[in-house]
Amino acid sequence: MACMGALTLFNGPSVSWSHRTSIAPPNLSFSASALSGDKVDLRTVTGSYQTGRTPLTILPKAVSDSRNSQTCLEPDTSRSVLGIILGGGAGTRLYPLTKKRAKPAVPLGGNYRLIDIPVSNCLNSNISKIYVLTQFNSASLNRHLSRAYASNMGGYKKEGFVEVLAAQQSPENPNWFQGTADAVRQYLWLFEEHNILEFLVLAGDHLYRMDYERFIQAHRETSADITVAALPMDEKRATAFGLMKIDEEGRIIEFAEKPKGDQLKAMQVDTTILGLEDKRAKEMPFIASMGIYVVSKDAMLDLLSNKFPDANDFGSEVIPGATSIGMRVQAYLYEGYWEDIGTIEAFYNANLGITKKPVPDFSFYDRSSPIYTQPRYLPPSKMLDADVTDSVIGEGCVIKNCRIHHSVVGLRSCISEGAIIEDTLLMGADYYETEADREFLAKKGSVPIGIGKNSHIKRAIIDKNARIGDDVKIINSENVQEAARETDGYFIKSGIVTIVKDALIPSGTVI
Repeated sequence: MACMGALTLFNGPSVSWSHRTSIAPPNLSFSASALSGDKVDLRTVTGSYQTGRTPLTILPKAVSDSRNSQTCLEPDTSRSVLGIILGGGAGTRLYPLTKKRAKPAVPLGGNYRLIDIPVSNCLNSNISKIYVLTQFNSASLNRHLSRAYASNMGGYKKEGFVEVLAAQQSPENPNWFQGTADAVRQYLWLFEEHNILEFLVLAGDHLYRMDYERFIQAHRETSADITVAALPMDEKRATAFGLMKIDEEGRIIEFAEKPKGDQLKAMQVDTTILGLEDKRAKEMPFIASMGIYVVSKDAMLDLLSNKFPDANDFGSEVIPGATSIGMRVQAYLYEGYWEDIGTIEAFYNANLGITKKPVPDFSFYDRSSPIYTQPRYLPPSKMLDADVTDSVIGEGCVIKNCRIHHSVVGLRSCISEGAIIEDTLLMGADYYETEADREFLAKKGSVPIGIGKNSHIKRAIIDKNARIGDDVKIINSENVQEAARETDGYFIKSGIVTIVKDALIPSGTVI
């Protein structure tokens, strides 16, 4: 059956129509509705490549994440693509949230963890062979992945897996992962055993929803060696990303990693080429890499083993290097919500963004692309005479006569009478305390897990299992921007107070 939509292939391989079916693994929990935003269609680009390759007529879907485009993949992604999710570095900018966990294991949106985003995107895109590379504080990440996905991949033709690969030393390589490219190189011996066409390289700490099948289709239609997901970016944030210039065919002709000063100005482009209106193009004059790549298998093996055997990083070394030696490196232009959860402020804003009215920044209520997570079999949340507005409440919470506004309340949260929670992210708890536990704590003058009576918390992040006593005020009334008080159980970054995991804040404390 022919694919819908015109795509001219001269003397190319046959292309067959592939219907994608998204089957939720039976034991995964997810939210369901049908809310999602539209993407921006790009203008039509037509051209022939003069590189000895088969000439192509390219439609917008070859370079854009158009929501209305359709995928025609043969072989399909379940058989031909291997997902590689990078666990990231030590996460120092997210500290203290990364004190006892890897970045991808940081809780998100009340019920989830960051790693659930790329894994769910893969499963929704029919990619069921997934490796997660970890190095720092990986115990909680390993535990979550094994509970959420290890026994639930049988529905994917019994070939699927989500497997953790930890950094390790060997006689050939005594070093830990030195960067994104080095992490992949150290496990190339395993990856190349898979009979696949492409590697999909992802980050474990981004918040977005993306159909990777369209991404991979664009890669194949343009006969690319590497395809880089990109999006328009404003000048304020541009210095934190790899920036690129592209030609009219979407091919990357120049790439600079986190440029500053004159080098930054030199990377400005007319982003109307992406289909942006003039006003928005002036606000966002840069094209930034999302740190997401599709790399053909042969190209990956050649680049990491032969061309750049000492390169440690994809963004600063491999991608610019591949461009410089004439490999076909394409841009895939994505228009939609995407956030790199790299700092406390970005993490805070991304979480509270899901409470935004009338449409949240990122919606977990998309029936066609659900976000999976670990099934916990918790009871419904219970609210007793509580005033809750513009907030998201996770599973298994007990919320008594209190006021909650513009906040995200994580699973198993216990909030006592008279408390006021505003503009705050509560991550909840890993377990419930029994009445006997609470009585024992009261006798010895300690504090139970949760928020105590008449406490006031504003613009804060309360990590898991925190014990906040009665009449505590966490409001940063003096507007302190930066403070490190780990022995007292908290940090302040960008004016946001973060209570450390398992911290105890005595009754009457004012922060």
